[in-house]
Amino acid sequence: MRRVVEALVAGRFDEVSSMFSPRLRAVVSASALAAAWDGEIARVGAVVSVGEAAEEPGVEGLTRVSTPVTGERGGFTVVMSVDADEVIHGLRLAPSGPTSAGWAPPPYARPTRFVEREILDGAGTLTVPRRRGIRRRSRVGVVLLSGGGPFDRDETSGVNKPLKDLAWGLASQGIAVARFDKPAVEPGWTMSDEYLPRALAAAETLSTDRIYLLGHSMGGRVAPRVAAALPSIAGLILLAADAEPLHHAALRVARHLGWDTSTLERQAALIDSPSLTAATPAADLPFGWPGSYWLDLRDDDPVATAAAVDVPVLLLQGGRDYQVTVDGDLARWRAGLPRAAVRVYDADDHLFFPGSGPSTPAGYLPAQHLDAAVVADVVRWTAGDGS
Repeated sequence: MRRVVEALVAGRFDEVSSMFSPRLRAVVSASALAAAWDGEIARVGAVVSVGEAAEEPGVEGLTRVSTPVTGERGGFTVVMSVDADEVIHGLRLAPSGPTSAGWAPPPYARPTRFVEREILDGAGTLTVPRRRGIRRRSRVGVVLLSGGGPFDRDETSGVNKPLKDLAWGLASQGIAVARFDKPAVEPGWTMSDEYLPRALAAAETLSTDRIYLLGHSMGGRVAPRVAAALPSIAGLILLAADAEPLHHAALRVARHLGWDTSTLERQAALIDSPSLTAATPAADLPFGWPGSYWLDLRDDDPVATAAAVDVPVLLLQGGRDYQVTVDGDLARWRAGLPRAAVRVYDADDHLFFPGSGPSTPAGYLPAQHLDAAVVADVVRWTAGDGS
């Protein structure tokens, strides 16, 4: 895939965009790719050399290809996820140097306090506290639900793993955690098909007195559905859970980032129209998801579902989040769930990474960890110490 990087260096962004999968092409236009590339070149200077690509297995059977690019004042790495036909399913420009090192445990994790083992035939991880070295608590377990898209069990985003941060932080405080890789969306699927089977199976691996569902982003949206299928659930913990129609949110985010929205506008209009059917080609719809998925999401009201489940709810929200917002999504949750506990972390972005200034996609790239305050609040709330 060196030719992709060479095309980027030459400014042939339309050529690279033509190699994107339908899902990626729906959210990243050639102009958006050009803007991201030009931003890196402005930072590191003119390209001096392109290094050898390194390949490693990725999620969903894809291959992750990382190619270093050296500029006059620094460098970065072009990271792509490609399939056997060299179709590009993911592309990002990752910083080189210290920020591109592998994941390291967050400072609040105490690895000696827990053990991990694989579950769900290798598709998940169970993190279990040891009996010694921790303050004894009621036996609490949490199932983690990652956000929308092809996320693994750790919600890996570049070098960062926010759900692994969370799992290790909770287990260090005596809470068992189950998390899992999401399967790829298939023709005819809905959001329930993507999440429920593995979420319910993961809950069965937790031998605890109380089980909570913790969902981030779309994982928060679907968590009430999972709870409705799991009557014994003790409560819902929703991190930056989206509540507005997803195709409208995607269009709002694209406009916020200054991307070309012409394709997405047509796709969103199709979702809102009566002509949308399960047979509508996925290539005509946002993210390359099938018509069945969007028919289901179009009628989805996660707030009403959560209210009907009638379990305690903790709402956590980053103040700097432009993807799921305080004034939009969180306001919907608060209006429909007036008894829910709410925590807003003013400095946090969508991944609950603390920072300052407006949040941007580039802010997700440096190596960082999920806010320790989030871990502490989840521990307190599940222990009954919060309100």
